[in-house]
Order: sequence, then structure tokens, then C-alpha cells
Amino acid sequence: MIPAPFEYERVEFVDHAISLLSDDPEAKLLAGGHSLLPLMRLRLARPSKLIDISRIRDLSYVREDGDRIAIGALTRHHDVASSELLQAECPIVAYTASLIGDPQVRHMGTIGGALAHADPAGDLGTVMLALGAELVVRGPNGASRRVPAGSFFRGLFEPDLAHDEVLTEIRVPRTGSRGWSYLKFHRRAIDWAIVGVAALAPDGDGAAVALTNMADRPIRASGVEEALAGGADPATAADRAAEGTSPPSDAFASAEYRQEVAKVLVRRALEEAMSR
Repeated sequence: MIPAPFEYERVEFVDHAISLLSDDPEAKLLAGGHSLLPLMRLRLARPSKLIDISRIRDLSYVREDGDRIAIGALTRHHDVASSELLQAECPIVAYTASLIGDPQVRHMGTIGGALAHADPAGDLGTVMLALGAELVVRGPNGASRRVPAGSFFRGLFEPDLAHDEVLTEIRVPRTGSRGWSYLKFHRRAIDWAIVGVAALAPDGDGAAVALTNMADRPIRASGVEEALAGGADPATAADRAAEGTSPPSDAFASAEYRQEVAKVLVRRALEEAMSR
């Protein structure tokens, strides 16, 4: 289908984008466009104006910042995947970015766009949740706030972003030698995950396990984490993977099927994380 009519404006500064958003409650930001444009073609999204932020150079970077790695929201998936800093200090992020879509998507799509879209089938939100990442949001008059990943994803396509706010940075911890894994089950390599699992091996704070497409947002597998803290082995802990989940039933899989797949993937992810 053809999108509904809209205006288009390209900006080079975050504050300009925020100003335009404040002036038009029906405007939308355009970064890579791989989430928004398909919705516009189906007329499920009808923005009055597209504000193109893809050329804001200040928002594309991967750099050290104390005990965290800071990633600009407009950093392309390809650049996240190929970042030597992330590969060394937080490899689960680089690896997961390498699994997104196909090369064309990875060269155009951005990490900030993917997270702000808040699709529960997206891979990166699950990884950010497992890591305990922070997301930096900027609003009018230079106001800025940091939102924990656990609070950022409110529901289906519902991030903690006001209309006149822009996600500018993602801050992930250094995981060092901590074991990790991200596994997903899908029909084809370029498809969204039917089920996905991010796992971090136990350290001083215990194991972290998060699930993709098992609710209306990324969720922690709290039952699995509780079992591991109590001394359970990965296979026993994985039996609790479906606890607290509410996966969708659609043309690709039923909710019950997803819950069984989650148990298998959690076990495999934990075994892989603990073996690194």
C-alpha cells in the first residue's frame, strides 16, 4: 500500500528534533526506518510529519565511559556488531546485533530505533534487560534522564518516552570474562524471534536470564533465576522458564509451543553461558 500523505524534515541536532516534536503531536522520528516505514505502508501508522534524525552525527559512537560502555542511539547495528570495544568488554551486545535481520537492515537500522520501537520480538531489548543497561533520554529545555532497561519497556510498542523526548544513548556494563549467551528460535535467519533467550552466567549478583517474545515486553525469567540462586542445575532451572510468561499465539507458533521452546532455549543458553 501507499502511505498516507506526510511532511518530511531533516534535522542535524537533537534539540531541533525535540522542538519539532513539541510543535506537532502527530510527528514521528525517522532513524533507520525499518520499523516505522512498513507500518506506514500498511497505514497502521499515519504521522503528519517525519523528522529525519539519521544524520545527527553526535549520536553515532561506541566509547568507554567509566565502568560502562556508551553507545549512541544512532549507531548502526553493523557498527555495534563490529565494535572491537564491545566485542572485548560486552560481547553479548555485539553478537546479538550481528543476528538482526540481513546485511541491508544491519547497515541501516539503529540500536536506538530498535529499542525505542519496543517490539517484544526484538533481540536487543532482551539483552539490555539481562544486562541491566541504562537508556539516556533527552527532552525539552535540555532535560535529560536515565531510565533502567527494566523500566523502559512498558508494554507492546510502548517505551518510556514522551512524545517530545528522544532516546540518545544506551549505557551497558562491562561484563569482562562473565559467560554469556543469546539464542533465538526463528523460521529463517532474517526473521523476528519466535522465542529468544539472553543469559549471563552467575557472578556476585547471580545469573541473569531474560526472554524475547514471551510477553508484551522483554521480561526476566525470574523463576529460572530463583532456581539457579538456590543451587539448581541449568536443566532443572530451565523447567521454570514459562513461569510468569504470557506469550502470543499467532501464525508462527501458539503460546503453549513458545513456552515449551523457552524451556529448551533457556537450558541451552545457560549451558553455553556457563561454559565460556
